Amino acid sequence: MGLLEIFKSVNTASTLVFLSVVGALGILLGKVKVLNIKLGVAGVLFIGLLVGHFGACVDDQVLQFVKDFGLILFVYAVGIDIGPRFLSSLRNNGLKLNGLAFLIVVLGLLCSVGIKVLFNLDAATIAGLFTGAVTNTPSLGAAQSLINDQFANGAELADKAAMAYAIAYPFGIIGVILVMVLIKIIFRFNIEKEIQSYKDEQKAESGDIQTVQVKVTNPNIFGQTIQELAKNLKVEFVMSRLIKSNENEYIVPDAKIILEEGDIIIGLCKQAEIGTLKAFIGDVSLQPKFKMSENLTMRHILVTNKKIAGKTLKSINLTSMFPANITRIFRGETEIIPTGYTTLEFGDTIRVVGNTEKMDKVATFLGNSQRDLSHPNLIPLFIGIFLGILVGSIPIFIPGLPAPAKLGLAGGPLIIALILGHKGRVGKLDFYMTPSANRFIRELGIVLFLACVGLGSGGDFWETLVNGGYMWMLYAAIITFVPLFIVGIIGGLMKINYLTICGYLAGAMTDAPALGFVNDMAPVQAQATAYATVYPLTMFLRILCAQLLVLIFL
Repeated sequence: MGLLEIFKSVNTASTLVFLSVVGALGILLGKVKVLNIKLGVAGVLFIGLLVGHFGACVDDQVLQFVKDFGLILFVYAVGIDIGPRFLSSLRNNGLKLNGLAFLIVVLGLLCSVGIKVLFNLDAATIAGLFTGAVTNTPSLGAAQSLINDQFANGAELADKAAMAYAIAYPFGIIGVILVMVLIKIIFRFNIEKEIQSYKDEQKAESGDIQTVQVKVTNPNIFGQTIQELAKNLKVEFVMSRLIKSNENEYIVPDAKIILEEGDIIIGLCKQAEIGTLKAFIGDVSLQPKFKMSENLTMRHILVTNKKIAGKTLKSINLTSMFPANITRIFRGETEIIPTGYTTLEFGDTIRVVGNTEKMDKVATFLGNSQRDLSHPNLIPLFIGIFLGILVGSIPIFIPGLPAPAKLGLAGGPLIIALILGHKGRVGKLDFYMTPSANRFIRELGIVLFLACVGLGSGGDFWETLVNGGYMWMLYAAIITFVPLFIVGIIGGLMKINYLTICGYLAGAMTDAPALGFVNDMAPVQAQATAYATVYPLTMFLRILCAQLLVLIFL
């Protein structure tokens, strides 16, 4: 009797039970692959709609709280993750790809405005169609938050936006894949040739950072120490190993070692700076294979010693302590070539070259503790969320709009997270999240949000669909297809690699299933790189545009 009462009563316990059921079943549904396409986390939304349709007993206030909190967790984790590469994604080739992605967003917004005017849809419906057609959940949350603030019947209209989102979502996933296939047919792209073309480009670009060995032949530096050489050298040269002219073993280039004629220094430098090394030190040749002698070893070590987090390599001076040398830093998905002014952060994985016998001491000094790494760093998380909510609550007065705009519970935390993610550290507070922690918070947040959206909208979903809602599918198809097809054609005419075109199309839709489709087609990083390049700007623009649609048509 007690168990049945949980499913029949409207209270916190019953709401949490239904959320758990929807979350678990939705994740399982998202793993099912049909025609090489998976719903992914969107499976949670459709299970929520189904369970809500059959009359799940949920407390609306609890549902609203969980939905808002889930959205905040999701967008904050996204912002922290993409923050470090947000500005860099706008540079060089990224500027062109982001320009194309920006065009997709603008065309989608214009299509939405046109459909709204032509077919006299209300603001909530067109906002839901826009967010669903571009498969962007945070923008739905931003629109719903604004609708709740601006309309007397905000809760009802927010549910309507969610229904429109759910109806539009399926073609949002299928539409981008359809455009990819059409672009391939129109321009007669050959996948194997595109893969080879990308590999050739990468080979040329990867030559920018070279592993070289430099033989000391310049008499002007005979008798100088490694420290003096590094100080006088005007280019970045990361020294990893050294062979003395009268020895056969590799040693760590300690700062006090005196250079002699015939010494060989192995390290990393940019392709363009090889000429400077040759003029300043001596003969330069490429080091095609990583070589090591018995007294030296290389190890990847986790930085979990909080006492050195935030300090520069120069201040830590690992070389003189052990000796040992850091040749690479891996921070999330970013690889960093270190200099003396590069800081180490908690959670970094670093590549260390050092004396074999002392490598355990190096690891102990740096931390290298999975246990410490798994310990949640919650204070910066809650400070970031607090600041995000404050920023999201600030009214923004835009001329021509009938009401002030707000970034809301989606936009505020996202902006703050982008800033904190880019900066990384404020004083002693380290805002970096390990990839596993970030992924967990992000997935938990989006599952909670979509489960709440589905349960809240499921009761009226079928009725809405059969009473004219089926036309929403057509409107959503236009919003999805037209911008993607136009900009896809532009990419083809610009001779952009087909895999890169697919990547920026998927990124402009923030559509992970579409990226998965391309990844199965071509096992290279071209599409993932383009996706990651346009994702930060697109995410920000989608959230902003969803709120603009609501404000314009108040």
